[in-house]
Amino acid sequence: MSDDDKMSLVSGDVEGNLDKLFGRVNTIQKKSGSFDLLLCVGEFFGSNTSEWEKYKSGQSKVPISTLILGPNDPTLSECYQNNTDGVELCENLTYLGRKGTFTGSSGLSVAYLSGKEGDRSELGVFSRQDVSSLLLPCEGDTKFRGVDILLTSQWPKQPEKYASDVELDTEQCGSDLISQLALGLRPRYHFCATEDVFYERQPYRNHKVLVEKEKHVTRFISLAKVNNSQKKKYLYAFNIIPLCNMDEAELTKQPSDVKECPYKKGSFNHPDKDEHAQYFYDTNTTEKGKKRKREDKREQKKHPRPSGPCWFCLGSPEVEKHLVVSVGTECYLALAKGGLVPDHALILPIGHHQSMVLAPDGVREEIDNVIFFERNYKTQHLQIQAVPFPDDRKQEAKDSFMECAEAESLTLDEIPKHSDLKQIVPVGAPYFYAELPTGEKLLHRISKNFPLQFGREVLASVQLLNMPERVDWKACKINRQEEETHAEDFRRQFEQFDFTLE
Repeated sequence: MSDDDKMSLVSGDVEGNLDKLFGRVNTIQKKSGSFDLLLCVGEFFGSNTSEWEKYKSGQSKVPISTLILGPNDPTLSECYQNNTDGVELCENLTYLGRKGTFTGSSGLSVAYLSGKEGDRSELGVFSRQDVSSLLLPCEGDTKFRGVDILLTSQWPKQPEKYASDVELDTEQCGSDLISQLALGLRPRYHFCATEDVFYERQPYRNHKVLVEKEKHVTRFISLAKVNNSQKKKYLYAFNIIPLCNMDEAELTKQPSDVKECPYKKGSFNHPDKDEHAQYFYDTNTTEKGKKRKREDKREQKKHPRPSGPCWFCLGSPEVEKHLVVSVGTECYLALAKGGLVPDHALILPIGHHQSMVLAPDGVREEIDNVIFFERNYKTQHLQIQAVPFPDDRKQEAKDSFMECAEAESLTLDEIPKHSDLKQIVPVGAPYFYAELPTGEKLLHRISKNFPLQFGREVLASVQLLNMPERVDWKACKINRQEEETHAEDFRRQFEQFDFTLE
């Protein structure tokens, strides 16, 4: 086995039988060696939570890093802290969230969709909108090759077509949306559960023979329930080399038992998108938004103050107010001093908050969807750096961050798109966090010697803005008169998006 091989386990519905599952995992680890990861599909919790309470309190330990999907039964939402975005439930046990994709530090890419198909998006249910949000980033991306693993609880519709039969009516229990998701994401492994059936389909092609270039195959596997009375297989072990670490010839090698794709190829009809939605701002000024402006202006809030001088507290004499563009209820927008580009902006809390992890909900809500990067290291006031760059470069942003991190011997982990930083980073822990225009989120937990200009270094790289001479902000400073002119220009352009104005 090569160093790139990742030994993983996948479990079917646990339904609260945690001792049985983790006992079996311990036995396998002693017999076959250490595994890197345990993935759980189907219903993880059950109506009886007595075993879960032991792990939740720390009395019992989860033996391996374990990732689970959300509930199929909405009545179990409390076990997930009624959270839709993912959260660490206890040591070594992480709820991924309702939907998303992430890439681990090894390069292993995982897409996931919790719940069963329905008409709305909530805990226990997924909709066409959810599937669309997973497929859209891949469509039209010529560099997209697929994902390593797709996790769903519900079955796709008729995966057994062109393959061995299954003891199940998948036309009734399967979801066509999941079929379309598998078709678009091209996972190398697709795991599901919920029907108490073990079924391992022959691998299927992701291309048309003699018509399209060869692609890798997909292996579809359904797992039974943990502790089922018929002793059907509920735990699956496999080795996988991340797709990004494989050469094309090895990746697209076709096994002798490969079959045709069971899903009908066709365009996925995406729900209507909001034409006003943009990356940095939402230009859709609804009546609800106007009402919020008026209510915000009526509220007078007392903001926390620093114990000493702070260059970024709005009420501080040290702040350079000529760079301020707009002031909200909790946050204000200012041009960056020595910005990379003319529109390089900072989103800062009015009060003295050190980081996003420590910021109250009001601050976090006001800067949602405009975060680009934050360094919570050797700084006492939260600064969200928002740097625009060309739309045609956004697909290259992640690779640039990863390459620069590798050059600096840093580990950047991709975290689920719908995760909350507060749930991942402990209060007081230093970190670097970046959110990309594609929605991908990258996190580095700082231990020591972190390069202070890392975010600017990535953005100024040849692959993105191609301005390496502007890495150091001090080399980009301009005089006060020029700063005032730039700030006034920016205010004028920003005015149509400024919800603080009547």
